[in-house]
Amino acid sequence: VQLQASGGGLVQAGGSLRLSCAGSGRTFSTYGMGYGMGWFRQAPGKEREFVAAVDRTGRNTYYVDSVKGRFTISRDNAKNAVYLQMNRLKPDDTAVYYCAASKFGVASDSDREYHYWGQGTQVTVSS
Repeated sequence: VQLQASGGGLVQAGGSLRLSCAGSGRTFSTYGMGYGMGWFRQAPGKEREFVAAVDRTGRNTYYVDSVKGRFTISRDNAKNAVYLQMNRLKPDDTAVYYCAASKFGVASDSDREYHYWGQGTQVTVSS
């Protein structure tokens, strides 16, 4: 399973970005629709933190409080992809963002429940 995250960049506070995560590999092509998907982020000098997750169906989502109402996670199982729409960005959102896949299929906020990780994409929000 390979996960490729993209869409990061530099944006001013109040702006928007859309992150994408594409899954590939034979296992993901076969079982990808059954994976729960999540986004995590890690800012310089800080531990990695949960941002958002979606279950295998796409109907159940889960967000960290700090992004509720601003970020939206979604998935397109036909494309083996998951997205993170980020609006009203703040400087505190600056971090490397990672997508992850969980074989449990649920929307989990625990990184211990994710089995595959992408390489990360940098998001920088200027004030």
